[in-house]
Amino acid sequence: MEIIIREIEEKDYPALLSLWNNELGNKYVTAENIAPHCDRVKNDDRYKTYAALLEADVVGFISSAQTYAVGFDGSYMQITAMVVKTGKQNKGIGTKLIKRMEDYAREKGCYSIGVCSGFKRTGAHAFYECNGFVKGSYAFNKWLIPRE
Repeated sequence: MEIIIREIEEKDYPALLSLWNNELGNKYVTAENIAPHCDRVKNDDRYKTYAALLEADVVGFISSAQTYAVGFDGSYMQITAMVVKTGKQNKGIGTKLIKRMEDYAREKGCYSIGVCSGFKRTGAHAFYECNGFVKGSYAFNKWLIPRE
């Protein structure tokens, strides 16, 4: 069972959509907006998305955005999404995705990597902590455009 981590390709978009909606329960990512989004970030050097393949099937992915913070000379990497398919978890796939993103962040000269995770996702919290992340803050969002 070899796990391959590689940058996303256009043929992966339907699998990313399925993972996003079925595993994370997000109804805002659709067949109409997944490709334009993936194409946009794929062509922007500040963003990166890797897919995890198991026997040629996309079973997970991780996305990030590189940004700057006041008071630091360098940049940091923020994980914007990460998911591993139910039934494929606890097989090292998520850890491989994290390690690849960490390597990429180092290549870009980032001083840290961060992730936000919902309160109820306690299994994800334990996963991140096992991979060296430290709980340091709450994340807050305010929608500026009304969501249904």
